[in-house]
Amino acid sequence: MAPPPIGPADEVWRARVRHFLERSWLAEIDAPLVPLTGDASNRRYVRVIPRDGDSFVLALYTESFEFNTLPFIMMASLLDQMAVPVPTVLEHAADLGVLALQDLGDITLQAHLGAGSATDHMALYREAVDLITIIQQRGAELATPGVLPFTIAFDVAKLMWELDFFVEHFLEGYRGATLDRAVREDLTGAFQRLCVELAGEPRVLCHRDYHSRNLMLHDGRLYVIDFQDARMGPAAYDLVSLLRDSYADLTEDTIEALIDRFLASTNDPPAGEAFRRQFDTMALQRNLKALGTFGYQTSVRRNPVYIQYIPRTLHYLRQTFGRNPRYDALRRALATLLPEVG
Repeated sequence: MAPPPIGPADEVWRARVRHFLERSWLAEIDAPLVPLTGDASNRRYVRVIPRDGDSFVLALYTESFEFNTLPFIMMASLLDQMAVPVPTVLEHAADLGVLALQDLGDITLQAHLGAGSATDHMALYREAVDLITIIQQRGAELATPGVLPFTIAFDVAKLMWELDFFVEHFLEGYRGATLDRAVREDLTGAFQRLCVELAGEPRVLCHRDYHSRNLMLHDGRLYVIDFQDARMGPAAYDLVSLLRDSYADLTEDTIEALIDRFLASTNDPPAGEAFRRQFDTMALQRNLKALGTFGYQTSVRRNPVYIQYIPRTLHYLRQTFGRNPRYDALRRALATLLPEVG
């Protein structure tokens, strides 16, 4: 029997799940299905609830894949060697574009922040910071030529692509701004300087999307998910993703304490002032990149869920600009298009 075509329509993904279950030992064909809220990618996630046994989650890719070279699998293997908790891969059907994963439940770090105590929150954030340290230190030890995460990086081209994406999908697409030639040139020049500075930093292994929606609380500990885009980048990258997170509010005192914790546990750490400079530069790029994603999801994908995170992201940008006069050229270039940062 040929696998059903892969596509976005509801009947198509249900057909793919049924076809997977016909082959699988994990659950009966007619097991109840619960569609889950996905990430900003084109993947779809479905919880399968067997009548006898533990639930599991199917990740449905938009196309078939080679299992051993799938970025998710390659990075999962690396993280497992580091003893970083990640969901177990239970089964796969490469021709269907389906991975069956351990079900970690529904409690993200973001969700826990609305329920747990301040003491619990801080303990989890310390754990999250320590996992970044492990990924960076063990990543350096396990670095292997030819293994995907170590062959790609946040170079100038990648960082600039993300900022161009912000211009296209947030400023122009979502806000409806019109950029004349002079403004566009000013922005491009300021972006280029920012990206050259970041690309020149020493590189470590980065998760690439390490925030409160990609950390799951399961069996009393944090699990890391959505790591398939890992690559090499500045040491501050994942820490910025966690502490200047569009999905969560942290006080400045908390952020400073967690930066200190990271620096105290890092091998040969940069001087605190130098690292905070890198942290702020990375925060500007990362938050602008996030706005690009939110604009794209809203105006192109017609997915309004990300609109609620735009004000917090703009607030972070305004804070970073306010502390750093050296970014005034970029701030001025943005101010007429993005008055919230002016």
